[in-house]
Parts: sequence; structure tokens; C-alpha cells
Amino acid sequence: MGADFGYRGKRLGLPEEGPGSIAGTGRRLAAIFIDWMLCYLVAYALIVNRDLSKVNIWITVLFFLVSVLTLSTAGATPGKKLLGLRVISLSGQRAGVGQVALRTFLLVLAVPALIWDRDGRGLHDKAVGTVEVRVS
Repeated sequence: MGADFGYRGKRLGLPEEGPGSIAGTGRRLAAIFIDWMLCYLVAYALIVNRDLSKVNIWITVLFFLVSVLTLSTAGATPGKKLLGLRVISLSGQRAGVGQVALRTFLLVLAVPALIWDRDGRGLHDKAVGTVEVRVS
């Protein structure tokens, strides 16, 4: 018989449901999509009538900057805020600027974000000691 690991977040001392519980994969992906699309619109508006081959680079730069600034100050990007999510350190406090910058850099690389542990945390969260939780 397999081992019973309990619910996602149990090992981290997080509640099973409601505020403070591990954010679901669908909400997390939707939040990233919203943030990415906002950055796409801004990059496109800034580069219109210029070299459109550079739009992807600007999207990535904007995504990185918006994520670092909003996560380190408010704990949530616009997409996360809209969907009721927050990134916190494992201690329950707001993640520091260094944690957020490294987490976002790893997220932009995509590979660490696509590999999860049994709690649903991506390697980018594990590497910096953060977790994405529900606010509501």
C-alpha cells in the first residue's frame, strides 16, 4: 500500500482549505496568464511602429520587473491579486526582495516551475523557500 501524505500543504503546516492553503494549479496558471498578457499588451504598446521582433524580450523583462516589484511590496502580482493568491515565505511573512527576484528568475526559465513536489510547489518556490497560497 502507498504512503498517506495527507493533503497538499500539510507538511508545511498550512490549512487544507480556505485562506492560507496551497493555491490550486488552475488558479496559479490563470494568474500567470493574466500577468503575461498584461505585460504583452504593455510591451506591444511601447513597441508599436518599431521592431516587433523584440516584443518577446520586452514581455519577459516587463514580467520580471512587475513580478519582483509587486510580489516584494504587496505579496501579489495583478493576476494573483485578481484571483485571490499571494506568495509568502515559509515563515508566513512576505517574501523578501531577494527571494522574489530569484523566484521570478527561475519562473522565467520555466523548467523549475514545471516540476512540482507533492505539495504542488514548483522548484522555483522550493529553491527560495516560498509558497503560493490562497487569500480567500
